[in-house]
Amino acid sequence: MMPHSARVRLTLLALVALLIPLAGCASDVAVRRITSPQAMAAGIPQGATQHRILVATTRAADPDPDILFSGERHPGLNFAEITVSVPPDHQTGETERVSRGLPDPAKHFVATAIRPVSSADAFEKAAAAGGKDDVLVFVHGYRNTFADALFRITQIVHDTGFQGTAILFSWASRGRALDYIYDRDSATAARDALEETLRLAEKARPRRIDIIAHSMGTWVTMEALRQLKIANDPTLGGRLGDVILASPDISADVFKAQMQRYGKPKTPFFVLLSRDDRALQVSQVLAGNKPRLGAYANDKEIAELGVVVVDLTEAGSSGINHTKFAQNPQLVTMLGARLRGGEKFQPDRNRLGDSLLSLGVGVGSVLESTARVIITTPQAVFQTALPQ
Repeated sequence: MMPHSARVRLTLLALVALLIPLAGCASDVAVRRITSPQAMAAGIPQGATQHRILVATTRAADPDPDILFSGERHPGLNFAEITVSVPPDHQTGETERVSRGLPDPAKHFVATAIRPVSSADAFEKAAAAGGKDDVLVFVHGYRNTFADALFRITQIVHDTGFQGTAILFSWASRGRALDYIYDRDSATAARDALEETLRLAEKARPRRIDIIAHSMGTWVTMEALRQLKIANDPTLGGRLGDVILASPDISADVFKAQMQRYGKPKTPFFVLLSRDDRALQVSQVLAGNKPRLGAYANDKEIAELGVVVVDLTEAGSSGINHTKFAQNPQLVTMLGARLRGGEKFQPDRNRLGDSLLSLGVGVGSVLESTARVIITTPQAVFQTALPQ
């Protein structure tokens, strides 16, 4: 029999082998840069689109102003208002990034204006500025630099056609594959800060506040919502709209406990999962081989908690299959219809353009996929065959 120390060593080597493909080149200065003096001086190319993003973050300031925020923790919230330019030839689902050198606004996502926001009160006023009816809060996941998170929310806003106030809540991920435990601790430490950010958004008095959380960011989100429930304000004064948990890196058991405390939401939460998610396969091993919510096998059990479960396993692939919600153009289109329309979920809708978690309300397009999407609601299960 193999000695215990040898088995442990082999297990660690196997985990490293799994993590290496996820690591990318996020530690490189170029891909962590959100702007540069040259990019800002170049001006906005014809056909580029500008988006205003409000930022609330528990990241510490980075000494490089072109990176802005690092992966280290800050004891309180930092705020900023950033204008991000999307290049003219942007492809839906992509976040065109520079890999070496300096970003070019004609080709890449790049911040063209950065304005510090001095306080929580100033952030609340910025959220209310422009009189937008809707707020979208995006909470990123594990192994995300600040640039990763900033450009992902910009891509979602751009590709969905969202017209309200976009808020990025960015917790202190180091953006490195081997810092999983650090990231998880950073996410846990950010719970109160996300609750505060949601309350500041509520004070701006929008019509509704939608939340999209991804990967480990779903853990932060569920903990903040649980805290709101304990404080007897689970719906942010009636303004909470859709809560979309994409590829949630949460123990399924923990999620069940969180939902038991929160109770069945008035509008069902959405869980977007994929059982071929390689990132969650690694997470499951690190978590003692307990199933993660984003790859859970029993959709009906989760749906009974007051959740709409959307199984994207057979809805095409996107690399490691951890960001299908944002990278599949048809899914992005349907997500945009949901965010723009704001309709309540109607379980009797069973056509593809309507039943796909009602993200596709009023959308006639269909997913380009290998097989199907399965939607499990608290009332029924829909299986939608998709064309080749």
